Amino acid sequence: MKGRAAALPALGELFRERGFEGASLVEIGERTGLGKGSLYHFFPGGKQEMAAGVLGEIADWFEEAVYRPLREDEDPRAAIGAMVRTVTDYFQSGLRICLVGAFAIDSVRDRFPGPIRDYFADWIAALATALTRMGHDGPAARALAEESVAAIQGALILARALDDPSVFSRNIARIEARLLER
Repeated sequence: MKGRAAALPALGELFRERGFEGASLVEIGERTGLGKGSLYHFFPGGKQEMAAGVLGEIADWFEEAVYRPLREDEDPRAAIGAMVRTVTDYFQSGLRICLVGAFAIDSVRDRFPGPIRDYFADWIAALATALTRMGHDGPAARALAEESVAAIQGALILARALDDPSVFSRNIARIEARLLER
């Protein structure tokens, strides 16, 4: 039997493709394999709860795969290299949009301000921690982390806008080189 957890990945991809407002209940049912009754059983708050669940799943995944290694890996350079590879894989080398970023620039932002803010703030903080452990002073580490996360997000948007994933690949290589300069 399909359930809430099994539906979240399909919901995430549908929201990436159609946006929060553009994803209809018919499409949601088709993608998840759940009927209307089951959808409301697993998500009594409707699409709002579905999107919140997807954002929670994304936050958990990034915490485990990206943020925690940046904060805790004994070799911060290796952790940064792993972050670059992990986000490159996650965003399918620029072919997959950042759902949190898409929500951040859409009117949906006001529905999920905490999860959207936390996604970016946690990424910047974790990267700054790794950079500090590499020898950058605190403010410089924070500035470089912020610049890098912004550049990753910008590269995703530009790759999508130009329909050219090589834009992401070129930019992520430059970001990695800049992060590992020291």
